[in-house]
Amino acid sequence: MNISDVLSLEQVWLGDQVSSREQLFDLIAKRLSSRRDLKPEQVVASLMERERLGSTAVGDGIATPHARFSGLTEVIGIFIRPRMGILMDALDEKPVHLLFVLLAPDYASADYLKTLARVSRVMRSAENQAILRLSESKEAILSVLMSEDDV
Repeated sequence: MNISDVLSLEQVWLGDQVSSREQLFDLIAKRLSSRRDLKPEQVVASLMERERLGSTAVGDGIATPHARFSGLTEVIGIFIRPRMGILMDALDEKPVHLLFVLLAPDYASADYLKTLARVSRVMRSAENQAILRLSESKEAILSVLMSEDDV
């Protein structure tokens, strides 16, 4: 599964004013529930449950929150660059500035985990991070995120 299979331009969110992991997950839940038949509390609960297992903040200001839950019929990716960094219990204790959220149906195969690994590779590159942190162009951000897709 390629990043282009789960991410579109409308799912690149820049400059949202959120100051905590909880506010971030609430924002995700509200935006997704308005476009899909999802219960916001289910989205938040699934993401928080995954965080309880261990932080999805991987260091260097990057996090990849992900969860599986019922009621979802497709894998959804969202890239978020909030206005301010968010503390998410990263090992390096740095705030998170770049997030790629991946939500999948509870029956999703291992393909969604391969997509998560692909996202991680893209976001770990220093060159890509510079573009993701500074670009105001959603198209440029989308292009960087899809750079690891199979051609």
